[in-house]
Amino acid sequence: MSIDPSSSAPPYGDTRHGGEVRPYGDTTDDGMVQLSYTLPLPHGPLAEGAALQLARRMGMERPMVVHSKAVGGTDFSFFVVYGAVTHAVDLDQIVITERGYPLLAAKDADAAVRDRLGRRLVVLGACIGTDAHTVGIDAILNIKGFAGEKGLEYYKQMRVLNLGAQVSVGDLVRRARSEGADAVLVSQAVTQRDAHLTNVRELSAELRAEFAEHERPLLVVGGPRFDPDAAATLGADRVFGRGTTPGDVASYLVHALAPVPAVSAAVLQDVR
Repeated sequence: MSIDPSSSAPPYGDTRHGGEVRPYGDTTDDGMVQLSYTLPLPHGPLAEGAALQLARRMGMERPMVVHSKAVGGTDFSFFVVYGAVTHAVDLDQIVITERGYPLLAAKDADAAVRDRLGRRLVVLGACIGTDAHTVGIDAILNIKGFAGEKGLEYYKQMRVLNLGAQVSVGDLVRRARSEGADAVLVSQAVTQRDAHLTNVRELSAELRAEFAEHERPLLVVGGPRFDPDAAATLGADRVFGRGTTPGDVASYLVHALAPVPAVSAAVLQDVR
């Protein structure tokens, strides 16, 4: 991909001051995008025609099939389609959820927990329901970590229990009670029929039924298909999406469970 040298506009839109942005393919604002999808049709001219018709109905102009192949035997076809769209993104209407707490190095997180709580945090992690994909929860909890960051097992002021895959909601709630958990971390990768949403809502309801509000452990949810803004609708305290690192989660736990003590007005007056 090359940048059009004749254009004076920023190639990806001027995001500093809002405005509209269109997809960039070969030249500024040409609207070129690439889509991929699978159709339940045998690979061939009929399937390719169906792929192009679908692209046009989605608003794509001058679509082209740039790649296709049979998948799943002879009954399905996979397509990559390239074409232009007329839609633009209004940057002024985009709402970004800020993190709301500082990122801490492991030693700083440990110091905060030690100084403010005087004990270790107890953190349980699991994949619930039938989900057997532990890559996400292991990346956050295991000492080897992810993306160059050590996992929560590395933190001296956290006692971490990784319960693994396919843990039932009932078993996780009972374990949270017996271990005195401060936080329950749940990773969900399986999303068919919104199973990840159903599982989290069920877990939230059982935690609230088992624990009084003042003793209920934090419910922290993560996975590539979760919306970080959906915590309230799921009954969770925090939702993390794709790209989350152990440091993100550890910093949130410290922020929520070992916050900076409030400074009274009298103390502030003495300082002045």
